[in-house]
Amino acid sequence: MFRHSQLETVQAWLAHPAHAAMPLHARIQRAIRQLILDGALGPGKPLPATRGLAQSLGVSRDTVEAAYAQLHAEGFIDRRVGSGSFVARMGEFTAGYRRPTREALRRNQAPNLSRRGNAMFHSGGVREMLQPRPFAHGVPETRAFPLQLWERLERQVLREAGTQALHHGDPQGLEALRHAIADYVNLQRGARATAERVLVLTSSQQAMTLCANMLLDPGERIFIEEPVYYGARKAFDAAGLECVPVDVDRQGIMAQKIIDDPTGAKAVFLTPSHQFPTGATLALDRRLALIDWASRHHAWIIEDDYDSEFHYAGKPTACVQGLDAHDRTIYIGTFTKSLFPGLRIGYVVLPPQLVKPMTVARTLLDGHTASIAQLTLARFMEGGHFGAHIRTMRGIYAERLEILAGLVRRHLSGLVEPQVPIGGLQMPCLLTGDIPEQEAVLAARRVGIEMLGLSSLHATGKAQAGFLMGFAAYTPEELEAAVLKLAGALKAVRRS
Repeated sequence: MFRHSQLETVQAWLAHPAHAAMPLHARIQRAIRQLILDGALGPGKPLPATRGLAQSLGVSRDTVEAAYAQLHAEGFIDRRVGSGSFVARMGEFTAGYRRPTREALRRNQAPNLSRRGNAMFHSGGVREMLQPRPFAHGVPETRAFPLQLWERLERQVLREAGTQALHHGDPQGLEALRHAIADYVNLQRGARATAERVLVLTSSQQAMTLCANMLLDPGERIFIEEPVYYGARKAFDAAGLECVPVDVDRQGIMAQKIIDDPTGAKAVFLTPSHQFPTGATLALDRRLALIDWASRHHAWIIEDDYDSEFHYAGKPTACVQGLDAHDRTIYIGTFTKSLFPGLRIGYVVLPPQLVKPMTVARTLLDGHTASIAQLTLARFMEGGHFGAHIRTMRGIYAERLEILAGLVRRHLSGLVEPQVPIGGLQMPCLLTGDIPEQEAVLAARRVGIEMLGLSSLHATGKAQAGFLMGFAAYTPEELEAAVLKLAGALKAVRRS
């Protein structure tokens, strides 16, 4: 029979709430297995008879029999007719098995990552709030999304595609969606796209990671905007690239510094239509100069057109990719901001020579994008619903931006100066008082408000103190309540 302590171990497994979903025989089997692995039951030791153990545990004999049968099948015990069940002698490999010491456990819990793995881990990743709160940036309004229309289109897709929609999809993306994307970016963004050049992905972040790993080797240089979207810098850092920051002024990235740089670089990352976070638009002469630079140096332009749909003053500028006759520009877009984050569909428009390499590379990451979502989105775009939704949201967002700017001027005067953008989903603000940026961000967080400090987007430490205020996902009433909370929090910091 088991010693009292061993029987208590098995009884504890049966009673533990964490094991409640596990069948009784599995709990008994796992408990005995752990006793064997811990050395509490050594090789050759007899196990209790099934009838006796069943009585001790208050279960049926069949339950104990099922546990023993599984232990025997896994090689933990031997069963001898007429003699009973015994802990198996499992050979040299397990003869020295001992329960790990606390020190050994501590060593084993160290990640022991590769250099690239360490870079990815210590970057902190790119994580979004599951339930955004004011003033989280880059979040669209989802409460106004035509969900019933989307559901109806999805039902149509399932009726027509049937079980075919449940199979693996084309890693480049389904043709219907690639055609819809090409038509859209050609018409609305002035791109030079065809369905054959579109690669459907899960996000713009995935696109940047692919570019970083497929186009450059570790140690090679890439020019980035200063300030820059943090997800881009993290993708490039994790790939082992040397990021070279180039200042941004009111006309976008200062292209002449790239052209005059004698050391050279293999690529430049741009948000030319609406620079993140300043909101600047890259001037036409600088666009053309960078296209010429990329052609002469066989370099790449990585263009992130992340929220160009939401332009509130005049007509948006055409994308760089549409001007590039040399096919050196990779154009990145996403539906996360224009529709809803849970859709998880982004895309790239690639130079012809990159389509096959990039498509093969993405199969190593996630295989393909979900087919049902792709087919539904294609139908949503083909039916004109995407354009209608964008027009509706553009009006809503423009109104909310105006309201937020007015609220900041009214309630945060002397503390914050709004830098009202001509587009996008967030407004940069500069701290004009004597409150340090980090203190302002932490004070806001203590009252339930989320803001991104501008200094985190700069590599050179030259940032003026401030933060981004997302406005798109919040009603006028929510914006006013949040601004009043923020005003109280900042004034409290200043008094202290």
